[in-house]
This record gives sequence, structure tokens and C-alpha cells, in this order.
Amino acid sequence: MAARNHILGVATCLPDNIVTNDDLSECMDTSHEWIEQRTGICERRHIAEDCGGTDLGKVAAEKALEDAGLTIEDIDLLIYATLSPDLEWPATACLMAAKLGAPPMPALDVRNQCSGFVYALATADTWLKSGRGKHVLIVGGEIHSTGLDLTTRGREVSVIFGDAAAAVVVGPSPDGEKGILSTHLHADGKFAEKLWMEVPSSRRSPNVMVEDFEGEDPSGYPRMAGRYVFKHAVTRFPEVIRESLAANGYGVEDLDLLVPHQANLRINQFVGAELKLDEARVVNNMQKYGNTTAASIPLALREALDDGRAKEGGLFCLAAFGAGFTWAAALVRW
Repeated sequence: MAARNHILGVATCLPDNIVTNDDLSECMDTSHEWIEQRTGICERRHIAEDCGGTDLGKVAAEKALEDAGLTIEDIDLLIYATLSPDLEWPATACLMAAKLGAPPMPALDVRNQCSGFVYALATADTWLKSGRGKHVLIVGGEIHSTGLDLTTRGREVSVIFGDAAAAVVVGPSPDGEKGILSTHLHADGKFAEKLWMEVPSSRRSPNVMVEDFEGEDPSGYPRMAGRYVFKHAVTRFPEVIRESLAANGYGVEDLDLLVPHQANLRINQFVGAELKLDEARVVNNMQKYGNTTAASIPLALREALDDGRAKEGGLFCLAAFGAGFTWAAALVRW
């Protein structure tokens, strides 16, 4: 059996600016009750001034390195997971590496949206097992607020998302027993249009920008078929969680903690009920931060570590479902 890799450090960075549901009701036809009933979200963070996900990511990455007892010189690969890259190109991972003062090293983006962190974790684990290095830095960085339709037309999507960054360092398991047991990745692209943003897009000529789609055309903003996404999420989440457990000879009763992507409290509650997990075994924090896409799972994991829910020796499942459609899980012995 190949040596296991483990998450050696976890850290986060959040903007100071808190945006409540009542704040959103000032720019669209909504209310705290409408949002909370449908999503469980009460507030989220939005940047207050111009910055990119890498600005938040730099803080999270440096703290994660410190948590792992390492420096950027110890990192052999940098993965940046995001829905909202700082620029269309080059890879945001290259910008992230420069801000961290990294020596020349491989750097790549993972653009699997809400499943991006688990996809990045799987990539890091496989890359390390191939013998290409000893440590990988994963940063999930998101600035959603600058690209949302903050009007009544866009409320179904815009009330959900928040800005944040979180980072983890992956490296050799300290004892060979703890660590990442397995990862499981899936995608079905025929449902892409149910949760997507069409422009900017190279398939349009000329390559139009968001400002060209003001008024009644919604193409420049994220769009979601909410009920359709919910239906698939509550099916795929339990499937991939059970898949990860079965692959390692475990059942749901063995799971100490589920750390799911934080998109909608109702989805996570449904999944918890389907798996017969009590609330104490499911980490939910989107009530405070909204959906932070690639940052959401490490953000929730850090919170569970800080409040004592994530205990050493526990069996954790990190799971996600999102645009693509994509869904994924990682089973970890902490």
C-alpha cells in the first residue's frame, strides 16, 4: 500500500465586511425570512474594496503553512481552486505563487467550482503518491460579490454566495495510518446549463464582456435552476459519501464527521437525514458565510477543528456537489 498523505495545516481568511439578509433586501425584492427559509443563510462576507481571491488566499496560505510548520520553500506544487479567477488568464495559481514569494514550481488551477476543493485534494494526493514531491499547497479563493446580479432578477443566486479563501497543506502522514484514505470524483456535463454563467465566453465572437449584457439579458451573470440542482444534489451527495465509505470497508455508522460543501442548509439537512446522521456529525456554517465555493470545505473543516468537533483519530468525509454537474468525496482518518 502506498504511503498515505494527510492534511497537515488548515487556515482561512474572510473579509471584514458582513452583508446580512436585511442588507440585500435594500437592493432587491427579498427579506431575511425569504432567504433564511430557502437556504438557511443569514449573512455572508463581501469585499469592501477592490481585491482578488489571491489577496485573501495569501493570508490563508501563509497561515496554513505556519499551521503545518512549513514555509513556501517546502512546497513542491501549488493548486489554486476557484470559480472566480483573478484574471481570465494566466492561471491564478501563478499569481498566487508570486504573491507568496514562491520559488519556481509547478502551479495549476482547478476549475471545478463547488467540487473544486475535493478535486484539488485528489490531484494533490495522486501527485504526491507518484513521487513528484513531498508537499502540496491548495488554496481555495473566491470573490463572488463583484460578479453577482444584485437585483430581484438575480436573487435566487446572489443571496447565496460569499467571498472567502481557505488553504490546506498536504504532505506525508505523520504516522502512516492517519490521512487521506481515498478520493472519489464524478461529473456529468449534460446538466451544465442548469448551473452556469455564459459570458465572458470565447465561443462568442467577439468575446463579449459582462457589461455588454446589461438590461434584460442575464447571460453575464450566474444562473441556476434551483429545484433541479437541489434534486440532483440530494441524490449525488449520499451516493458519493457511501461510495467513499464502502471503498474502505466502512459504513455510515463509522463516520464521525461529515464536512460537506456549504451551498444550502436544506440540502445538507436532507443529506444528513438520508444518511441518518445526527446534527452533531454534520458541519454547517453557511449560515454565517454563505456559499464560498472552493473555500467552503476547508473553511468548515477549520471551524470544526477550532470548536472541537473534529477530533484526532476521527473518520471524516469531505464531500461536494456543484456546477458541471460535479460531485466528489474524500475519506480522511484525522
